[in-house]
Amino acid sequence: MKWVEAKVIIDYSLYQDMDTAIALVSDIYYDIGLNGVSVESPEYDPKADWAKDAAPMPEHYAVIGYFSKNSRLPENCRYLEAALSRINENQGIITQVIYTDMDEEDWAESWKKFFYPRKISDRFVIKPTWREYQANPGETILEIDPGMAFGTGTHPTTRLCIQLMEAYLKPGDTFLDVGTGSGILMIAADRLGAGHLTGIDKDEDAVAIAIENLAQNQIAPEKYAVKSGHLADKVSGKYDFIAANILTEVILILLADIPALLKSDGIFICSGIIGDKRQWVMDEMVKRGLAVYETRAEEDWIAFAAGLTKTPRA
Repeated sequence: MKWVEAKVIIDYSLYQDMDTAIALVSDIYYDIGLNGVSVESPEYDPKADWAKDAAPMPEHYAVIGYFSKNSRLPENCRYLEAALSRINENQGIITQVIYTDMDEEDWAESWKKFFYPRKISDRFVIKPTWREYQANPGETILEIDPGMAFGTGTHPTTRLCIQLMEAYLKPGDTFLDVGTGSGILMIAADRLGAGHLTGIDKDEDAVAIAIENLAQNQIAPEKYAVKSGHLADKVSGKYDFIAANILTEVILILLADIPALLKSDGIFICSGIIGDKRQWVMDEMVKRGLAVYETRAEEDWIAFAAGLTKTPRA
């Protein structure tokens, strides 16, 4: 299969709130349907930490996504360029997009060069399987090989989810991850003491990647189930803890199913919500009988913890 790398370079000299700019550009890719992007930054130097084999520092801030070279490619490129024009008009963010054709082998390896171990909470470090890292006292390593386009686990939305899991997940909780991608939230749930783990993703390749990552982290096969399906269509039973790190518009659809899937004292967390859409999600939660326990933000991303009772369980 052929691929096209779409690299959006952001002009730092004219727009210096780079966190917001990166979030807005990333959101365009997610709207198109990509599950993950890579970000190049001239400020973050992995060689200063632990990466002896680090690639040269990038010269520009850039957000990179990969499109399949298929019949949807022209439509995806037009959508990307139109959305970039809108954020230029509305936010003053000047960008340049560069397209590069890639073969399968180059495509599979190109995004890895800037993916290094990253501490995402007080406890957890996400480590690519092909990098070396010695854990410090108190750190828990999550081994991850996201494959292509399933996310590295270091995006702010993932960090927010894991931080909320640290705050609310109880040992023995049954855990459901909707839109599991690389399986990173399932792995974190296991390390936090969760009971049986269930993951669902619409992409069969993501399901395979998640299963590989769960095995890489030595989670017993009988402890989890990962299946392909649309949101909660193939999910039954009730869960102590449900997580969804997906697009705002998809969360709004999923919320209709949450009351039936969540135990009466269960916890629902969601992220992938850009700042200006937070009220949409809060309003829909109230409509579905959910109480919002906590809101967390990083950069321009929002995450919620909610449940069916007025206050979270002790």
